[in-house]
Order: sequence, then C-alpha cells, then structure tokens
Amino acid sequence: MNRKPAVAGYFYPRNPQDLKNMIRGMVDLKMEREKAVCLISPHAGYEYSGPVAGAVFSSAQLPEVYVILGPSHRNMNSRFGLMREGFWQTPLGDIPMAADLAELIMSYSALVSEDEDAHRNEHSLEVQLPFIQFFKKEFSIVPICISYYVSYEDLEELGKAISSGIRESKRNVLIVASTDMSHYVSQKEAERKDFLAIEKVLQLNAKGLYDIVQKENISMCGFQPVTAAMI
Repeated sequence: MNRKPAVAGYFYPRNPQDLKNMIRGMVDLKMEREKAVCLISPHAGYEYSGPVAGAVFSSAQLPEVYVILGPSHRNMNSRFGLMREGFWQTPLGDIPMAADLAELIMSYSALVSEDEDAHRNEHSLEVQLPFIQFFKKEFSIVPICISYYVSYEDLEELGKAISSGIRESKRNVLIVASTDMSHYVSQKEAERKDFLAIEKVLQLNAKGLYDIVQKENISMCGFQPVTAAMI
C-alpha cells in the first residue's frame, strides 16, 4: 500500500516549500539534542500544535527507524492496526515501512495485525512525519493505529511486543506516541486535568496514566499510545 496524505492542505500545507517554511518557523535548529527512547508529540493542525511538535522533534537525536503509535479517530477492525509494507507519502516525499521490525512486533503479539484501512484517513500519525522529514532525508517507520476500545492489558501486551521486537532487531529505534491533551474545556480545568496525566507520564507510571484518564474523564485522545509507549 502507498498511503497518500489524508490531511495535507488541511492540517498542514500541501505545497512542499510552504510546508518546509512553516516547520522551519516551529523548530529550533540550535537546540541540544538528547538520546531518547520515546517522544510524545501532539497531532492537531500545525497552527495549533505545531510549535509543541517542533520543540519535541528539535530536542532528540533522530535515528533511522521509528515506531509511531497513534489513536484512531474512527472505528477500526483491529485492536492494533499496523502497516507492514509500502510507502507513506507526504508532500515532502515517500517514507518506506520498516517491514522487518513490523514482522518482529507482530510475532510477539497476536493482537497486532496488518490493517491498512485503519491508516487510510487517520491524521494522528500522519502529522508527525513532516517534522521528521524536515530533519532526516532517509528513515523508515512502523505505524501502528490503536483502537479506542482496548484495555490496559491489551496495551501492556503491545508495549512488551514493541520492546521485544526492537531488542531482537538490534536497531536504534525511536518510539513516537501521538496525543493531544484536554479538549473543549476551560483553561483552568485543562491545566488541572492535564497535569494529573502529565504527572503519571513523568513518573513512567503507565497504569496510573490509564487509570487517571478514566477516573477524571480527561479528554486526552492519545492516552492509549502513550500508555503503550511507556510500557
């Protein structure tokens, strides 16, 4: 499958030069980069979340392979839908799949399956890619779309499968978890609820994050990818 851009011209510019210029205004080329295992990056339109995503991708050493986890905003047929082959197209070029790593991850969990339809119109993974492309000419990805209807135990299995797959591949891989935070609430309520979730992330408390989002009804639409990534 060659996955074509679904939100180019909507979430970000369709014209390649306009897109590069926009990203250039959102990144910090002088920021010192740290070695990272995982990044957490937002997925709204660039005019809203682009500066945060730009800061995130400016702060880390960027390798040649990425596992990108995003929440599905639509119904999907699988719990964890993976693209194994083909290319993901953006206005900045085509990105190949890391098929070898994808196969390893699937070998460690029967819950992870190929589901190209889950990716066809989903924006949560797509919007991460131009930021990586701005800095890296050549890299490959394993995109995994996550159903809203998954349990903590499902996410634990996914996280362990990703970990085992990366270890067996012996490759330098960066995990990117795509999430926005609170939606359609006051600034005061957003700060209170978001920092309840952020506290669990800083503690690397995956179960705590999963539970607090449910308990406090936090409209963090990518808490499942972040939970799996922390595991």
